[in-house]
Amino acid sequence: MRVVIVGGGAGGLSTASNIRKYDKDAEITVITRDKHVAYSPCAIPYVMCGEVECFDDIVMHQPEDYRERNIDILTETEVEEVDSHEKTVTYVKDGKRQEIPYDVLVLATGGSPFIPPVEGVDLEGVFTIRTLTDGERISEWASKSKKAVVVGAGLIGLEIAYGLLKMGLEVTVTEMLPQIVPRSLDPDMAAIVQEYLEEKGIRVVLGKALERITGDERVEAVAVGDECIEADLVVLATGVRPETKLARMAGCELGQWAVKVNERMQTSVPDIYAVGDCVEVYDAVTGFRTQSPLGSTAVRQARVAARNIVGIDATFRPVLNAMVSKIGELEFGAVGLTEVMALQSGIKVVSGKKRALTKARYYPGAERIDVKMICDLKGRIIGCQMVAKERVAERVDTMSLAISQGLTCSDLAWTEFSYAPPVSMVIDPIILAAEAACEKLKRVNSKQDD
Repeated sequence: MRVVIVGGGAGGLSTASNIRKYDKDAEITVITRDKHVAYSPCAIPYVMCGEVECFDDIVMHQPEDYRERNIDILTETEVEEVDSHEKTVTYVKDGKRQEIPYDVLVLATGGSPFIPPVEGVDLEGVFTIRTLTDGERISEWASKSKKAVVVGAGLIGLEIAYGLLKMGLEVTVTEMLPQIVPRSLDPDMAAIVQEYLEEKGIRVVLGKALERITGDERVEAVAVGDECIEADLVVLATGVRPETKLARMAGCELGQWAVKVNERMQTSVPDIYAVGDCVEVYDAVTGFRTQSPLGSTAVRQARVAARNIVGIDATFRPVLNAMVSKIGELEFGAVGLTEVMALQSGIKVVSGKKRALTKARYYPGAERIDVKMICDLKGRIIGCQMVAKERVAERVDTMSLAISQGLTCSDLAWTEFSYAPPVSMVIDPIILAAEAACEKLKRVNSKQDD
């Protein structure tokens, strides 16, 4: 079996490795335009802020490591054509145009940074952030810069902003929406994170769109709304758009957002699979098609695709988009729908919020934790958000399991949790938030009965 995989990110390489796990004889070729393979893009900001020593440390494998497992990696190679009738892929490597046949094709083309259509985005000192090479270039430019503007207050924008701050730059983050991290946090929870960033020295400008970037050859300032901000470095963290060109060329059906796949990660074209940021998924709460541009999603999809390719039945479940981030000392995470997203989807909700501690109150080092739980009017938990300086990730994972199992706030309020003073309160903050949601739900249902 000849398998060609286009894309060397988490989805592509995980697909290759999992196919090899089950099939020792398959001919596997991975084609990527990237110079590096098997690195963690999520770790780029942590190199910049000094948490990780250097960019080489986030590269986990070299192409030679895969070749030892009989997986051929073609780096710095551009795929130009996919012919699904002849079952061939045409690519350019070192200026030479070549063709490779396939029995199975996997599209793991990921996404491309969205560049706002405004004046000045092509000036020197203006960067997008997607690859390790992007991180290296930004770090090099930042070493000779003083003032940075990060456009976009999503996860990567905030993480990069903090990295630049730690490098000694004066940093401003701008966001066209009225809050930071709009995909994952409600405004009240986002405000807690914003307060921390501002305490650290990052200026946050909300509700103002990027108008233009000014300068002669190099960037000198950024205009957002009615304000002009001086900058000698600009990072456009304005989102990612799925790369669907090759899928379209191959005749694969596209949906509202990206490539359509079934639960086995198969496209509409026989023998073509797709994984990662270039595909659509189903939301586990709403049932609507959505996007899940997370490395964890890509790896799970890769495992499903690989099993089906080698003849082992596997299915990919709808997503809850569980996420967690750490900026400086602060962790924040979320899973499921926000209150805003639920209302936009036509779901009436109640939310329970609680501010508690991560340890027993008398234990040294106890940190504040804020938990917000969102439930529908039947009490079913559909989302949760948390902000604290420790132990957020495991609580997000707990809530992911709770939501996927259809638990109600009442179910959770009576669930048994472990306890020891150095690591928890005797009543976990999750339970306290669930109890708050239960109380609010009782009041809402009582009013409806009246």
